[in-house]
Amino acid sequence: MIQIICGEKGKGKTKEMLQKATEAVSSAKGDVIYVDKSAKHMYELNNRIRLINICEYPVHTYEGFIGFVSGLLSGNHDIETIFFDSLLTISHSDETSLASLIDILDKLSEGITFVLSISQNASDLPENAKDKVIVSC
Repeated sequence: MIQIICGEKGKGKTKEMLQKATEAVSSAKGDVIYVDKSAKHMYELNNRIRLINICEYPVHTYEGFIGFVSGLLSGNHDIETIFFDSLLTISHSDETSLASLIDILDKLSEGITFVLSISQNASDLPENAKDKVIVSC
C-alpha cells in the first residue's frame, strides 16, 4: 500500500511524517524504516525506527533508488512500513518519472506500507497517485 503526504515545501510534511512514523512503530509487529536525505531527525524518531540517511549510499539515479528499495526489501522480510521523506530528491525523480516510480513502488509494496512525502500540491500529482493522498499540507 502507498500513502502520500503532499504539499509545497515548508508546509509541514516532515512533521506529519515523523508523527506518522511514531504512530506506526507503536503498533508495529515488524520493522519500521525512515529514509531521509540526512540524519537530522534522528532524535525526533523513536529508537525502534531505523533511520537511513540515503546520502551515505551510492544512490545517484532513479534506477539506483529502485535498486536500493529492492535491496532493503530483499534483505529484511520483517519490514512493515517504510517512510520516504523528500521522495523526489532522494529518488532522483522529477514530475515526469513520478508516475512510473509510483507504479513500481506499488508493485513492491505487497504486504508493506510505503509512506511518501512529495513536495507537490495534490492537484499536480500524476493520476495514479491522487487516490493515495492521505494528507495534503
